[in-house]
Amino acid sequence: MPELPEVEVTRRSFADAIAGAEVAQLRLGKPLRWPLGQAAEALQGGRIGAVLRRGKYLWLPVSAPVERGGLLLHLGMSGSLAFTPQADLRGSPPGPHDHFDLQTDRGLLRLTDPRRFGAVVWSEALDAGPAAKLLAGLGMEPFDARFNGEHLHAGLSGRRVAIKLALLAGDIVVGAGNIYACEALFIAGINPRLAAAKLSRPRAERLALAVRGVLAQAVEAGGTTLRDFKDAHGVAGSFQMQARVYGREGLPCFDCGTPIRRIVQGQRSTFFCPQCQKR
Repeated sequence: MPELPEVEVTRRSFADAIAGAEVAQLRLGKPLRWPLGQAAEALQGGRIGAVLRRGKYLWLPVSAPVERGGLLLHLGMSGSLAFTPQADLRGSPPGPHDHFDLQTDRGLLRLTDPRRFGAVVWSEALDAGPAAKLLAGLGMEPFDARFNGEHLHAGLSGRRVAIKLALLAGDIVVGAGNIYACEALFIAGINPRLAAAKLSRPRAERLALAVRGVLAQAVEAGGTTLRDFKDAHGVAGSFQMQARVYGREGLPCFDCGTPIRRIVQGQRSTFFCPQCQKR
């Protein structure tokens, strides 16, 4: 599943190219998770604004002839966006898994989603309509200056679940998906099985810094490509080559040489060093 770094990498790979473009046509394929909520022809002639990201959602504001609003996109489990500049189109018919085409005067933005768990929803604003409802439960952005150890410690207070599962919930901070939660906990020296409420303030500060650092590193590396993730220009990510614990079961820890362990938490694989990461 594309996580925050992959979504941010995707955004950066097409945002500048499509900003200010005029919508020529919107084509929908097989139904996605939710209906569009707007007539496709109503967007024709509209202008695309600056593309934003909130958690794992992308927001494409559209100044449409009928009304202002925007498209909220989610890549689901297996979705990806591709942007083909106008000069390179030369006829680009949709394939069986291409369920959303936004044709503009600058090029084509296409959502490919074999499992159709993704979504494209029209909303009048980010803080209104369907968008507000879908984004309501999201935690703070990891790159927000307000995200720090104090915020993390307060959010974890009273939670009996393991710290790894608390991070994955996404209601304290967004973006710490499975791979990145494993990596951040290793860097902070925290055992993933530690009860969230038992995390001290100093360790919460270390973890907050680790979460932000790991996610920034992943964005810089173009995201993680374990199977088929590519940005909007078809470029794969390389963060998987930098992982310290994720996917390294049985291999020696880079810091102490102890074999990396794998356990299952919340039906997800967790990788950690039993020597470096204390409860």
